[in-house]
Amino acid sequence: MACRNRVDPWGDLHAVSARGMFTGNRGCLVDDDRRLRRHHNGPLWIVCRLEFEGFNQPLDAPRMWTPLFFLDDAVALAAGHRPCGYCRRTEYRSFRDAVTVATESDRPLLAGELNRMLNAERHRQGRGLDRAGDRIRWTGDLDVVPTGTVVILPGSDDPHLVTSNHLQAFAFDGWRPPVERPQHVTVEVLTPPTTVAALRNGYAPTLHPSATT
Repeated sequence: MACRNRVDPWGDLHAVSARGMFTGNRGCLVDDDRRLRRHHNGPLWIVCRLEFEGFNQPLDAPRMWTPLFFLDDAVALAAGHRPCGYCRRTEYRSFRDAVTVATESDRPLLAGELNRMLNAERHRQGRGLDRAGDRIRWTGDLDVVPTGTVVILPGSDDPHLVTSNHLQAFAFDGWRPPVERPQHVTVEVLTPPTTVAALRNGYAPTLHPSATT
């Protein structure tokens, strides 16, 4: 499958050559002439395996979901997606169960409930293909942010992956070399609060080999 649109941690679309480890779905993004028109189409944002049971999804077919590509789970999660319940069933259940624990629900949360929670945490109202300025950021203490979260450091606008002892800047072909994780720093967090709760309560994201774990 050739690359068409890659997604960055902001959730925005870019035409670049690198593909990444996962594909994903946020609805049909093209018009009947196969021109990219939408940033998303509906509240179902999932991240899927690149290959599954021989399925072959067109890259820009009208009236079908438009495949997007992510470096790894951390980028997809930061962009506001969740694991697919079909092709990534084990990961979906792990994510759902972790959020269920975080919310202290007395039953496993439904997929629709997860979708609504994430939809409320992704963007303020807006329009157009470029929605980075509408992303909802929140602040957190870097000392307690879990591995797999993507953050913005003070004085910077570059997304960084948090691992146990390091930070790594994002690039489409892999995470940049690690730097020491500073202590006692308040950061802006791109990964939605629901997803950070999942990471904190047992969801283990699949990270690109360039990530230092």
